[in-house]
Amino acid sequence: MASELVLGPLLRYTGAHEATVWVETGSWCEVEVAVDGSSHYSRTFEVEGHHYALVRIKNLKAGSTYEYSVALDGERVWPEQESAFPPSIIRTIAPDGKLDLAFGSCRISAPHEPPYTRKPGVLESGYERDALYALALEMRGKPREDWPGALLLLGDQVYADAVSEGTRDFIRSRRDPEKPPGETVADFEEYTRLYRDSWQDPAVRWLLSTVPTAMIFDDHDVNDDWNTSETWVRQMRDEPWWEERIVGAFMSYWIYQHLGNLSPEELERDGLFRQVQRAKDPSRILREFAYRADREVGASRWSFHRDFGKVRLIVMDSRAGRVLQEGDRSMIDGAEWAWIQEKAIGDFDHLLFGTSLPFLLSPGLHHLESWNAAVCGGAWGAPAAKLSEKFRQLVDLEHWAAFHKSFDDLADLLQSVGSGERSPERPPASVVVLSGDVHHGYLAEVSFQNGSSVESQIYQAVGSPLRNPLSLPERLVMQVGWTKPGELFGKVLSRLVRAKQPDIRWKLAHKEPWFENHISTLRIRGRKASLKVDKSTPGNNGEPILRPLLEHRLV
Repeated sequence: MASELVLGPLLRYTGAHEATVWVETGSWCEVEVAVDGSSHYSRTFEVEGHHYALVRIKNLKAGSTYEYSVALDGERVWPEQESAFPPSIIRTIAPDGKLDLAFGSCRISAPHEPPYTRKPGVLESGYERDALYALALEMRGKPREDWPGALLLLGDQVYADAVSEGTRDFIRSRRDPEKPPGETVADFEEYTRLYRDSWQDPAVRWLLSTVPTAMIFDDHDVNDDWNTSETWVRQMRDEPWWEERIVGAFMSYWIYQHLGNLSPEELERDGLFRQVQRAKDPSRILREFAYRADREVGASRWSFHRDFGKVRLIVMDSRAGRVLQEGDRSMIDGAEWAWIQEKAIGDFDHLLFGTSLPFLLSPGLHHLESWNAAVCGGAWGAPAAKLSEKFRQLVDLEHWAAFHKSFDDLADLLQSVGSGERSPERPPASVVVLSGDVHHGYLAEVSFQNGSSVESQIYQAVGSPLRNPLSLPERLVMQVGWTKPGELFGKVLSRLVRAKQPDIRWKLAHKEPWFENHISTLRIRGRKASLKVDKSTPGNNGEPILRPLLEHRLV
């Protein structure tokens, strides 16, 4: 009997002449991707009873569009018969300088009908309408040339600590949910079900099959507040269920998200990928790798980059590679930071940095985190440090502002790029930091206070959530951080502990942040660029549609 297509296809990497397609299948098989009369093959590899393949498609023409199909052991399984969506396509990178890069983060898996929540009645409006789902429906009615050229998912693709209804039922079928970790993910097997629930909806599945995606994880892909501090890590490692959770998290992230971030050339050089493909049962290999990835800083590099003509995207891991020792805290370890600096050298029309956690929060929240980090580090003594640590974990004070050296390093890098120090010819027209995590969106304009000549336009653009809006009290707190009184309060606290004040300034490029489920699109045309933000709202037929929240010219 032929194998079934369990999940996918996901179109992951797309270059000028190559692409990769990822699938999960029901059993061991040969996967064929047919493109323009030619076929491209890969055998599946098996991990703990689950089967995967990443198929490399070669010899494509730059700036071209191809329909493709998928067959397993010679039997066609995609496109599905009588699908409500157009054929899946591969669009290679064109040299014309045009790019529409959609981005967002924080997408919880819940039903697409009222009350939009896993448990009816928990919230009046639940999780509202899924912006990614709305984008798929909108694309269905548009010509191909108006579809996004790529999709950047900036964290919390799945919620291991707030699972979908299907995953909850699966958990109940295999273990006692009254015992820790309760109705949250316990291991690799439960992660596979969580990814399936998140990506198997027909509309989302089609979207991911036809728009190339880049992904990076954030805390909820593992656990809320993951890697906040040394104390947090010690507390979690004392939990008897934690080791299976973290090993399963890294194993599944490597398979479902990370592999597709790599170019075909990087995959060929990846020793772990070669080992997994060749081994009869690579589960032990992946388990050992996952354990080291958690325990040893620098044992793995999750940051990556992609080029879209003269636009470079550098996606930085601001979660798994942290150095957490008090007195030496760093968002990214030294070797990985050196790699990021190296990739920021070159002649680009635009240079984009992706990081799940915003580099620039509201000024009030920035100063609050700076104060908290100093107190946790002992500025007011050991008793205050313990209380401050509890406060840090309670309200998630663990963004770039809480890692002073890393904040300054990234600010220096942005200034260096913007002033042309890293470009042999001319600096990029824009440098944009793309982020998610904070469940509200905004665009901030950046300036430098030390008199340096910066030619590039520099911004922080935050797109969050795709689906998981804040409650009203949480929204009010976030709004206060952007007010003058909120900023003043934060500054007073940070100066009380003599925290270093930032050398850069930033302000909203619009009136106020937005809190609705939304998706953002960076539109690039040569050296011109603009940001478009659309929120998901109810349409006339009950299906969600996208309506504009912001259109702002960056360059």
